[in-house]
Amino acid sequence: MNRATWTCRCVFWIASVVVALLAAAPAAGAATFSWIDGYDEPSTPSMYDKVGILKEGPPNARNVLVLAPGTSASAASFAPLAKLIVERTHGWQVWAVERRENLLEDHSEVDRAKRGEATSQDVFDYYLGFLTNPAITDHFQLIPDADVAFARNWGMKVAVEDLRRVIAEARSGGRDVVLGGHSLGGSITTAYATWDFGGRAGATDLDGLVFIDGGSGPSTLTADEATQRLAVLAAGSPWLAFGGIPSPFAGLFNVVGSTFAHFTPNELATLQDWPLLPPNLKPPVPATAEAAYGYALDTETSPPNLVAAQVHAGHLAAVGDPRPWDPAGEITPIQRVADIFNGTGLIGLDGTAWYHPQRLTLDSGAVNAGLAHPAQAVLDVNATHGADLKKLRVYAFAAALGGQRVLDTAQLLATQSKIPKPKLTLVDASATYAHVDPLAAYPNNEFVNHLVPFLKKAAPGNGHGKK
Repeated sequence: MNRATWTCRCVFWIASVVVALLAAAPAAGAATFSWIDGYDEPSTPSMYDKVGILKEGPPNARNVLVLAPGTSASAASFAPLAKLIVERTHGWQVWAVERRENLLEDHSEVDRAKRGEATSQDVFDYYLGFLTNPAITDHFQLIPDADVAFARNWGMKVAVEDLRRVIAEARSGGRDVVLGGHSLGGSITTAYATWDFGGRAGATDLDGLVFIDGGSGPSTLTADEATQRLAVLAAGSPWLAFGGIPSPFAGLFNVVGSTFAHFTPNELATLQDWPLLPPNLKPPVPATAEAAYGYALDTETSPPNLVAAQVHAGHLAAVGDPRPWDPAGEITPIQRVADIFNGTGLIGLDGTAWYHPQRLTLDSGAVNAGLAHPAQAVLDVNATHGADLKKLRVYAFAAALGGQRVLDTAQLLATQSKIPKPKLTLVDASATYAHVDPLAAYPNNEFVNHLVPFLKKAAPGNGHGKK
């Protein structure tokens, strides 16, 4: 081999390696996901003592917005919103928290669909179709409650301690951190900021708080009621029935419905004729997969028990067979909702928590705006620094579900801690935004419109504490 040939081959080999490495690496600014060690909960197998982080934005950003999902929601529910925030700010990453309960989910078949290796029908058969078709032998396996009894202990303490690990990583390198949450995630946000970590408030780690149609006001839960509800929990399922739909079926319905809506939007909706789908989720006429999904979640037609999953996305078209979806000039594109709940492009993630711990919802009733309360001792909730948030800026956005209560609880936190009025941002969009609209409205998003200037003031990127 002469020198010229050898050199040419070396250049070709090096170029091939570089191309392969670039193909394997995430694109600049692409979302990344990882699990880190979480709180060591004594009754829980170590494989579940983890907390996940979905990161969007430049890794060298000087500021991090950490977002906690709400009831029966997961990190992927923030993915489109996180991209939008990163696009409209400078120097920010957005981290969405994936709680430990999502380690129990089986994403194998929906991940195959995301890779182009399975059809939407395959996804349906694997997660739901087997329930009515015994010929399907390769399918999702339900988890007996007895196998996960330890999840009855996954309450606010576990969520806050897991979140503490996320906040510590976000603060590394002197970065500024703002913590926010949607729905129940707002209660977790209050709990973390006011939590007593050995005499030190969680707020010490933060530069601002963001409440997205959620929060924690004065508790009405007594110590006796907390004791009684713990006894009921000990004898029952660890999991909450979202909208009255038992776990994991609310999650399965959503991952299958969003898969059909995303991958086969214009085909006849398979779920519409499935006998086990609740009748109030079925359109009155044959509809496309996209239209059937929109019918189930839009405020005009979605049942009241699913108010926590609703958006303003449009309605069934006036004509068509099957009937398509008409966006009708509404604020939220239905495909963006499908992206949220399918976890489009995210392997191992979707936007719904198939298993939501009842204990976490129970404990949220004792946060009490961060002030000591008798029920806290029963539930091991240590949110007692509700008057120690003075250095923080607070932004609360009220949509239809939380409404005025969201603004009132944010005002209460500000009053308790003597936060001056210029540091408090209250936005009432309850007349125009459904509960999930702040996460999905596009291209105009009122929540983001007010968030961008708030973040600029809360953490200008000069390093933690340098304000």
